[in-house]
Amino acid sequence: MEKNPLLQIGDISEIDAMVDVLVERTCGYMKTVPHEMVHDALWRAYEFAKKAHDGQMRKSGNPYIVHPVRAAEYLLMLKPDLVTIQACILHDVAEDTDFTIEDISKEFWSEVAAICEGLTKLSTIRYRGEERTVWSLRKMLLAMVDDLRVVLVKLADRYHNMCTLEFHPDPVKRERIALETLNVYAPIADRLGIFEFKEALETQCFRILYPEEYKKIQSELDELRDKQNLFVTKAKDLIRELIKDTLTVHDISYRIKSPYSIFKKMERKNYEHVSDLYDLFAIRIITDNIPHCYEILWMIHNSWTPIPRRFKDYIALPKENGYQSLHTSVVGIFPEFRNQPTEIQIRTPDMHRQAEIGIAAHFEYSETGKSVIANDTYWVRTIKNILDNVNEWQEFLSEMKVSVFSDQIFVFTPNGDIITLPKGSSPIDFAYAIHSELGNHMIVAKVNGQVVPLDYHLRNGENVQIVTDKNRSPSPSWLSFVKTSRARDVIRQFINREQRDELIDKGRFILNSYLEHNYGRVLDKDLSILRNLDGHMLDTKQKEDVLVQIGNLSRKPSSILRALHDDALRSLWERTLPVQVIPPKKGTPVVSKWTPETQQEIDDSIIIGWERDIPYKIALCCTPTSKDRIVAYVGHNGVMIHRYDCKSIIQGDLDRCIPSRWSNVPQHGVTFIIEIVVEDKLGVLRKITEVLYQMELNIESLSVAPFENGLGKNQLTLHTKDEDYYIYDRLIERLHFEVPEFKEGKLLSMK
Repeated sequence: MEKNPLLQIGDISEIDAMVDVLVERTCGYMKTVPHEMVHDALWRAYEFAKKAHDGQMRKSGNPYIVHPVRAAEYLLMLKPDLVTIQACILHDVAEDTDFTIEDISKEFWSEVAAICEGLTKLSTIRYRGEERTVWSLRKMLLAMVDDLRVVLVKLADRYHNMCTLEFHPDPVKRERIALETLNVYAPIADRLGIFEFKEALETQCFRILYPEEYKKIQSELDELRDKQNLFVTKAKDLIRELIKDTLTVHDISYRIKSPYSIFKKMERKNYEHVSDLYDLFAIRIITDNIPHCYEILWMIHNSWTPIPRRFKDYIALPKENGYQSLHTSVVGIFPEFRNQPTEIQIRTPDMHRQAEIGIAAHFEYSETGKSVIANDTYWVRTIKNILDNVNEWQEFLSEMKVSVFSDQIFVFTPNGDIITLPKGSSPIDFAYAIHSELGNHMIVAKVNGQVVPLDYHLRNGENVQIVTDKNRSPSPSWLSFVKTSRARDVIRQFINREQRDELIDKGRFILNSYLEHNYGRVLDKDLSILRNLDGHMLDTKQKEDVLVQIGNLSRKPSSILRALHDDALRSLWERTLPVQVIPPKKGTPVVSKWTPETQQEIDDSIIIGWERDIPYKIALCCTPTSKDRIVAYVGHNGVMIHRYDCKSIIQGDLDRCIPSRWSNVPQHGVTFIIEIVVEDKLGVLRKITEVLYQMELNIESLSVAPFENGLGKNQLTLHTKDEDYYIYDRLIERLHFEVPEFKEGKLLSMK
């Protein structure tokens, strides 16, 4: 990336010289294209843009034309085709000058005009909180699946804007632009595998949003630089001596963790100094082929001690964006210089190019300087599917987080084939990833030979086997936990066709539960509330179609009130105020940050089990606040309150955990009361509570009473933070699977 992005330009001749450098650098990688063609293409675009922007100035004081030329300079890192470079130089012409897309189309290739038009549409993105950002992201993705080059230019444009952002006079807008970049553009660059752009964007955002932390980390990095360079120089010599002439080594280099990544890890691990990070930098070894990657790995492990669980084989199991490399961490390399582990990455030149520029590595140049880039990648197909099938912004965000921006896991079929799934996927997602009929008729799932619940979360490296029954069909409750859009789409298609009446009943139940809880009303016989929805007058079948959408979870009940187009009806419903949450007691202190001295400052701030007056202390390992989900751990030092996902809890004795919650924080999700009949045996209640813990269900009340014939009847009030109206169905399936003593269950109420 540019070392001095704020360089002031004295006159236009300096910009002309920059364009000449662009030409030479482009010819350097575009070997089959004549030099004259490259020179003509870039200078024509530059002269056109210079004329269009004549008289315009940037807030930095530079002529405006500096911006598109600088952006094109950054873009060359991706080795783009001539069309993309021209579009980058021209990208602000249609938006900021009197020239139009049609004018560009007359002078240049139609693809150049199309990319510029896509960029003009993207220019309307503004960060205005989660909902608007989601639709901005949707707009960007629509442009991306049509032509990925639109977003490549946008990333270069955004990077130069971030480099000069301090010249913007409005601090509020500076922060808004930085947040937008961090929440929209950096994740896109990450998922496209363009790590250098991703890290560069994050660094600039970090500089704007956290200036003091940025200065501190940069200062500490500067102090460590000489020591690191000395270590790396010696380590490179040692590795070359180890490999000698037995194998080809093209290069040995190293990369330092980006400032923002360092900041996030220091926050997560509670580190005080940059030097506390043992993976601050990684040594990279570039060799000529895959067998030599593994041979070098063996040499390294044979010479120094590898750290268990730190080895990752991304060659055999590539990341979803195509990244491939061997990663390992070893100890013992020059211990007099460094007592921390050293990360080593081993890859081929092609893998390194993929790692550096991601999807842009797939440009294929013709003799005209144009290129073909694959739009039919797994990731692009996933985005297309989401864009085509999701209408609600909350569901769109959920799908994007799961299918696009989440970590991936790799599991195996019985034949040893690898199936890639989003983290948190179930055996049902696995089945549908193979074939829709396998998912539609599955009855049992086995993981590593053991039968597991159908909502079991698969883990990396597990072997999955599906048992089918031609008489079985998908259950609507599956929709509440499947992660992949493919599984959800096929399940919906099947149940919409085969189980419409059941979905209508379920949709009516879900909507009634929501309306009764929030408005004290329920649907009437004629479904009057649905008569004018989304701007359309609905007949009886169309109203039932809405219930089907709610029943199959493609529409949330909360969207109904927002979609009403009948003012009188809206007024009638909105006059009924939602159930109010009891506020904290008068004078109750608001704790914004827990300190080591923080104890039980609020008498009833935490409900442990279903009791309010149990003494407790806040655990220092995770310091939960009222924004966190919590659990109580009964230990030798009394009752300690931890975050629900605290490693101390996960690795500890779960029998010592008691479900807990903040009493003065409004609860979201679903609360339901159930009655279950079980055999009256020792340990049954423990089995039940373990299932509830696994499903992240909070127990708000519990009563136990003898029933008959050696059976007991238990009544539980349960709460889930998710708006999951199929949670009862899932719980009953789990109890049948996990608790042999379970006999039957009954749902008493849900809201």
